[in-house]
Amino acid sequence: MIAASIPTQRPPDARLLVISDGQTRHIARSTFPDLLRAGDVVVANDAATVPASLLGVHVPTGSPIEARLAGQKSLCPDATRFFSAVIFGSGSYLTPTEYRSNPPELRSGDRLRFGSLCATIVCLLDHPRFVLLGFHGSTEEIWEGLARHGRPIQYAHVPTPLAIWDTWTPIAGPLAAFEPPSASFILNWATIDTLIRRGVHFCTITHAAGISSTGDPNLDARLPFDEPYRIPKASATAIQDAHVRGGRVIAIGTTVVRALEHAAGTGRELRPGEGLATQKIGSDTKLRIVDAIVSGTHERGTSHFELLRAFLDDGTLEHMARELAEHQYRKHEFGDSVFIEKASLR
Repeated sequence: MIAASIPTQRPPDARLLVISDGQTRHIARSTFPDLLRAGDVVVANDAATVPASLLGVHVPTGSPIEARLAGQKSLCPDATRFFSAVIFGSGSYLTPTEYRSNPPELRSGDRLRFGSLCATIVCLLDHPRFVLLGFHGSTEEIWEGLARHGRPIQYAHVPTPLAIWDTWTPIAGPLAAFEPPSASFILNWATIDTLIRRGVHFCTITHAAGISSTGDPNLDARLPFDEPYRIPKASATAIQDAHVRGGRVIAIGTTVVRALEHAAGTGRELRPGEGLATQKIGSDTKLRIVDAIVSGTHERGTSHFELLRAFLDDGTLEHMARELAEHQYRKHEFGDSVFIEKASLR
């Protein structure tokens, strides 16, 4: 696979690798609706991306730092004061994350300054670079500070500086995600109209998609972090109705899978409302809600790739990886996509 390096590589020529019923085929991503049938329900994450990268100063030492906001416990606006964050030393996204310098030693009570926005390290979260930040000021002042001084989290494979709107999917709504729920770049309003005309139900959830890389192997092993979500009652009803009708539930992205499977608990009854997804999904997971997923082309060893093991056995995933490499599919958030229907024996 090759990296998709600029946002304009998303649309017309994007490709979709389809794995269904033991068959593999390559199609244009624009023909995604042809894979669906009346009675299916497509579920997408409507979270818009927060400007979650903050360049600033570690006040006790005067050292330059970057804080990448990584999570919060609730989607409630009043929860905006507290965020978990990964802290880097000097440098920028142009340096690959794994080569970024460490920050100065961080301690509880240290103050961090990002322009007019200030925060205090409440505590370290069992790692020297992973902290809980408490921002100063009112909710309105914090959002104003993030908008003024923050920018989207970005990685070295995209050298062009991104504006925050480059990371918003066509259906983006509530500001909740720390990196874009990028599988939803497959959607646009014409696609959604086509789905509805064909008898496919479309609905959304909101899930605070977290960061995909911390630059530290031990911290990466903890991904994904806990992520809050909200499932509207109408969406839960549509999903339950699809099961009754024999339709399939197609998740647009790994965050949708994580939210829906967490909300189902140990059964198939989907609970609407808010929750905090704390589980990891992998080869030992029995999927209770989701039948198929649209996802980006993730690399082996990532939490996103691990989640796909709930849909397919390792041999089929190895075959998928070879197909993606041989056909030079573009990876990362602005790349191509895969459509995977879970193996019938699962």
